[in-house]
Amino acid sequence: MGMQMLFGSSVGKKVIMATTGLILVMFVIVHLIGNSSVFVGPDGINAYAAKLHSLGPVVWLFRLVMLGVFLVHIWLGIKLTLENKMARPVEYAQKKNLRTSYAAQIMIYTGVVLLIFVIYHLFHFTVRVTNPDISHLVDAAGRMDVYSMVVLSFQKFFIALTYVIAMVFLLLHLSHGIGSMFQSSGLNSARTLPTIETVGKWVAIVLMVGYVSIPISILVGIVKL
Repeated sequence: MGMQMLFGSSVGKKVIMATTGLILVMFVIVHLIGNSSVFVGPDGINAYAAKLHSLGPVVWLFRLVMLGVFLVHIWLGIKLTLENKMARPVEYAQKKNLRTSYAAQIMIYTGVVLLIFVIYHLFHFTVRVTNPDISHLVDAAGRMDVYSMVVLSFQKFFIALTYVIAMVFLLLHLSHGIGSMFQSSGLNSARTLPTIETVGKWVAIVLMVGYVSIPISILVGIVKL
C-alpha cells in the first residue's frame, strides 16, 4: 500500500525521480573515473576491468539494478510529462516559460535518447556483440584487453561520433536534471536555487568533457595502441 501511494501521488513520483536521478548521477561520476584509467595505459584499464570481472555475479546484479533504476527514472519521467499535458490539455495562447530553459523543455527526449544509447553501449562494451572482431582480445597477462577494444572502437569515426553526440545529450539532460533533483526533493529555496542550478550546469559540463575526452583523444591519436 505504501509503495502504491508513493507511485500514485505526483509528489511521490517526483521524490522517486529525484532519488533515482541522484543514484544515476553518482554512477555516471564513478563510471567516468573508472573509464578514465584508459589514459594510464593498457595496464590501467585492463586491471580495472579484471577487478570488476573477478566480482562475478555481483557485477551483473549491480548492472541489472542500475538498469532497473534507469528504467524507473525514464518511466516516471514519461508518466509525469503525460500527466502534466493532460492537466493542461489546452495550450496557452501566449505561452511564457519564465524559468524554463531549453534543456528543461526537452528533458523527456534527452532521457529517451540516453536510454537508447545505454542499450547500445551495453551491447558494445558489455555484451560485446556489435564489434565481434575485437570483442575477445586478451593482453599479455591473460586479461581481457579492454584497452585495445576501446582504442580500436574509437578509432572508427562513426563510433566516436556516436559517443560524443550521446554525451552532448547527457550534458543537456544533467544541466537541468541535477538542479531539478533538489527542487523535487524540496531541498532548495529561492535563495539557494540559482547556486544549485549553476553548480548543476558545471557538473554536467565537467562530466561531458570528461567522457568526450576519451573518444576524441583516441580519434586524434593522443591515446593509441
